[in-house]
Amino acid sequence: MIQYRNTQYHCPMELTLALIGGKWKALILWHLGENILRSGELKRLLPEITPKMMSQQLKELESNGFVNRIVYPQVPPKVEYTLTDSGRNILPVLKVMYQWGLDYIDKTDDIIEC
Repeated sequence: MIQYRNTQYHCPMELTLALIGGKWKALILWHLGENILRSGELKRLLPEITPKMMSQQLKELESNGFVNRIVYPQVPPKVEYTLTDSGRNILPVLKVMYQWGLDYIDKTDDIIEC
């Protein structure tokens, strides 16, 4: 058993999926990559995410130590997001997932590329 923030997980995979699982977190991490992005830039890269969901996912990623939120004291407010060391450490896993998707597309006749 693994105890993390008052939740018990049965194995490290379960913890990993809790931290980066879901439809949007891995995509946000992927797009941040080595980039510094503002929320509007992320929104353009993820056009189907709602503002509420993006805000929620970014807050969770920040809370779990994957994303830095940098707020500049100006009007209008300027906020940028970057990956932390932990966020950058997950990129090789995401790259393997990306490559797996490409390989799967090549082996499957049912997928139509956009």
